[in-house]
Formats: sequence, C-alpha cells, structure tokens
Amino acid sequence: MKETRRGIILRTNAKFMVPFILLWGLYVLTHGTSGPGGGFQAGVVLAAGFILYAVVFGLQETQKIFPFRAVLVIASLGVSIYAWIGVFAIIFGGNFLEYGKIPLAHDIAESSKLGIEMVEIGIGLTVMAIMLSIFYTFVQRGD
Repeated sequence: MKETRRGIILRTNAKFMVPFILLWGLYVLTHGTSGPGGGFQAGVVLAAGFILYAVVFGLQETQKIFPFRAVLVIASLGVSIYAWIGVFAIIFGGNFLEYGKIPLAHDIAESSKLGIEMVEIGIGLTVMAIMLSIFYTFVQRGD
C-alpha cells in the first residue's frame, strides 16, 4: 500500500512538472541571447525534463515518446544547424560563424542576432540529445 501511494504521488508530480520543465527549457533557449542562459543551459534543462519522466515512468515509456533513434537524429540536426550557419557565413564572404555576413535580414545587426539564435538552437538540440543518449546508454547497461 505504501509503495503504491508513493508511486501515485511521484507520477502525479512528474506529470505536472515535466511540461513546466520543458517550457522553462524553451524559455532559456529563446531568451539566451539577450539574458542569462543559452543553448547549453537550455539543452541541459530540456534533457532534465525527459530524464525526470524516464526516472518516474521508466525508460520504455520514455522511449515510446522519444526513441533513441530520434535522439540521435536530433543530435545530428543540432550539429548540422551549427555547422551550416558557419558554412553559410563563409559562402557569403565572411569568416566561420560571422553571422552578419549571412543575408538573413535587412541589416547586419539583425542578421547577426538571427544567426546567433539559430546557433543557440543548434547547440541546445545537440546538448539535450547528447545528455539523453548518455542517460539512455547508462540505464540500458544497468538492465
């Protein structure tokens, strides 16, 4: 009886907290260029939300929502975003990751801001996916 009650409390709290953790991670990601935070911090917060879900509901339930293959694809996507922004800067006559050279907006400052935000998104996706892949690997080895 006691174990069942504790399980219900954990599951209920996790169902309540995980969406807010993920929302906070997205907030940190989108506001990282103008305030505290950024891609790395957002990636860790987003991964923590999924890890909490996996700890409470189990790895199999989590992998139904977010399979390991999807984690690897997202890691690759994040690295690709980062790399392609740098390559586009070179293509348009700048140095690697010289965001202002990419014609994303009408002026250099706005292009630079958009370029930085895209790189932060790439970093956030990569960090989240790598953290989750490490967690998945450790949990699977324990089975």
